[in-house]
Amino acid sequence: MRDIVITNAFEGKIPLMEAVYELEKGKKIAGRGEGIYVDDVLIEDYTKYETKLAEMQAEYDLRGYARNRENEYPSIQDLVVALYDTDDKSAIEAKRAAVKLKYPKP
Repeated sequence: MRDIVITNAFEGKIPLMEAVYELEKGKKIAGRGEGIYVDDVLIEDYTKYETKLAEMQAEYDLRGYARNRENEYPSIQDLVVALYDTDDKSAIEAKRAAVKLKYPKP
């Protein structure tokens, strides 16, 4: 499954178009004022796309802890420095443990 990038414009909500892309891989998809087209055919019934969207949104919401952890984990530079310094390594391990405690897996 390709990564879904959520922009601030959608406030953490996955656009319906992402579900269409996911279910119609390899087909020509276009959004126009009157609706969404798949291989130049207007979609009349969005039920299967809305169902897929709900699944995708649930998966995205479930992984919120991972996005929060990523923002607070030590940087790659901090990790490299910690490879050569025992005190730094202990500090990194403590910081990671605190972040995991703050954002537990569901």
